[in-house]
Amino acid sequence: MRKLIVCGAGLIAALVLVVPGAFGGPSETGITPKTITIGATLPLTGTAAPYAPIVLGLQTYVKYVNARRGPDRKRGIMGRQVIYKIYDDGYNPANTVQLTRRLVEQDKVFAVVGQLGTEPVQSVRAYLNGQKVPQALVATGASYWGTQYKEFPWTIGFQPDYIAEGRLYGLHIRANQGGKKIAVLYQNDDYGKDYLYGLRAALGKSYADANIVAEEAVTATSTSVASQMARIRASGAQVLVIFALPGLTITTYATGKALGFNPDQIYVNSVSANATFMNVASQRAGADYVNGSISITYLKDPSNPAENRDPAIQEYRRIMAKYAPSANASNQLYVYGFALAETFVHAMYKAGKNPTRTGLMNALTSLNTTNRFALNGIRLKTSKTDHFVISQMRLRRFNNGIWTSIGPLVEGRPGGS
Repeated sequence: MRKLIVCGAGLIAALVLVVPGAFGGPSETGITPKTITIGATLPLTGTAAPYAPIVLGLQTYVKYVNARRGPDRKRGIMGRQVIYKIYDDGYNPANTVQLTRRLVEQDKVFAVVGQLGTEPVQSVRAYLNGQKVPQALVATGASYWGTQYKEFPWTIGFQPDYIAEGRLYGLHIRANQGGKKIAVLYQNDDYGKDYLYGLRAALGKSYADANIVAEEAVTATSTSVASQMARIRASGAQVLVIFALPGLTITTYATGKALGFNPDQIYVNSVSANATFMNVASQRAGADYVNGSISITYLKDPSNPAENRDPAIQEYRRIMAKYAPSANASNQLYVYGFALAETFVHAMYKAGKNPTRTGLMNALTSLNTTNRFALNGIRLKTSKTDHFVISQMRLRRFNNGIWTSIGPLVEGRPGGS
């Protein structure tokens, strides 16, 4: 049986029958005078279980919002407690379909918020759009969420898209790797292909064709990359680019080390570059092998001691200590959950006193704000024709357990806001 987690107001409050429009209140699905019910499917088990801290981050921030007094001096969002129902889909799209229908048809959620995984999100995008249920701030950087808004107006992403991120690696390689041979290990789905497309686009066709000597695909459920890494080693590549989920990324480092493949530079996609994952890779492959890897970030990082004096990180740690005291608060994935949840809360206030699903989507597509958990200088800015919530990023380098910025904040999308 799949696991259900209810966050916020208790089950009794969730089951109270409220007559639509009673007491002059709203009549929107999932909204009562006292509660807002939202939900999501996320991987608590399975291939993508390393992302589970995002779930706790989302839940913890919701607990904080329900307890603190907002700008209107009311607890929750305009006096409504947030009920956040989360189901474990195991990163399996078949489960995502079943459980998302449950959220909409049985739980009657106002919106699906923070749903995780490119393939899982894609499996229910048409359904949610058909039902006109917001698929808000999905926790995946696939480019579709921003480029296909005309066809799917009820879906919007949160983080920088994978094409934009891949593009930054391509630009850095061209500027710093001097025509070295490049090998790419990528996940053979839309997630990995977006990254590969961005990398190639930034390198340019002639440069990519001349310098990419190996492109090795791997499935998300693979447990070994031995054959792919053997071919990469044989290619003579001097630069390795990894576009895969955390488990596969860790395995790639360990396998490369075991095969004696020693590239001059390794690039690793941000969703697998959390310091927690990189430290595991260092344990398996050796710190010397992993040190020097380059990735990007757009969020503040509690694993970096240099950021301990940042007011947002200090507030984050206070909230975590109160509502999730046993969690490893140095894991940046919790910050991701905080940042996403804070963006949703901001949009709900922007949607007004009696929020509607349409009002929420209008708020999310007219953002012009900051997020205290994002890097200083990043602006969350959207419009009716620009549905990329975050598009600014910064390159960083990993050494001995710590990520350090190596460049300025940059716009990942040419012409982006």
